[in-house]
Amino acid sequence: MSLPLIGITLDSEPAGGWSKMPWYALRQNYCAAVAEAGGLPLALPHEPELAPAYLDRIDGLLVTGGAFDVDPALFGAPTKHATVKTKDRRTAFEIAMVKGALDRDLPILGICGGEQLLAVALGGTLIQHIPDEVPGCLPHEQPNPRTEPGHIVDVVPGTLLHRANGGRARMDVNSAHHQAVKTVGPDTIVNARAPDGVIEGIEAPGKRFCLGVEWHPEYAIDPGDRAIFQAFVAACRS
Repeated sequence: MSLPLIGITLDSEPAGGWSKMPWYALRQNYCAAVAEAGGLPLALPHEPELAPAYLDRIDGLLVTGGAFDVDPALFGAPTKHATVKTKDRRTAFEIAMVKGALDRDLPILGICGGEQLLAVALGGTLIQHIPDEVPGCLPHEQPNPRTEPGHIVDVVPGTLLHRANGGRARMDVNSAHHQAVKTVGPDTIVNARAPDGVIEGIEAPGKRFCLGVEWHPEYAIDPGDRAIFQAFVAACRS
């Protein structure tokens, strides 16, 4: 059986730190999770004009997270919170890839910031800074290591996420975000929430496989995390 080719979006950093020139970055566990699930991981540089060519070749799209935010102008917000940090070329590339994948009905998995971008591409909006908009919220930027759970999420029965995670109604998840989905688009549903009500997962039921989760299943903290990657890669084979 041939391995489905899974495009994985990269993060980008300016000159300094690892290199004296601008550089791309991707945690190894994103690629390892795809490979373990039976996919062939392929890193995608930020070339928006090449999005159609990438989409012609890949069998599925994984949109990763990162220490930055979607530009609030993309979901119609009149102001930008002081904490918001954007990476415009990355976002332009990822929007082009996600919209193209939606048009082609390619399987999509959005993780953390990737879930937020997917929500915006599907017509939703974002909470720009959770502590300012959710009274009594959990620490969604958890103080303990990302290799440990930060809180639980409750999964909506009958959703793609519920099927993909092996039928688990509750999952232990890590948490590394200060933004979250606020409203979903007309063809999108919420599939998971944290105990404080913050949306932790979305999906588009009309698509072959279109799933976003706010946590990082590539860390495989909960047994359902590996199952999510397995379901995603399986959809990329079909």
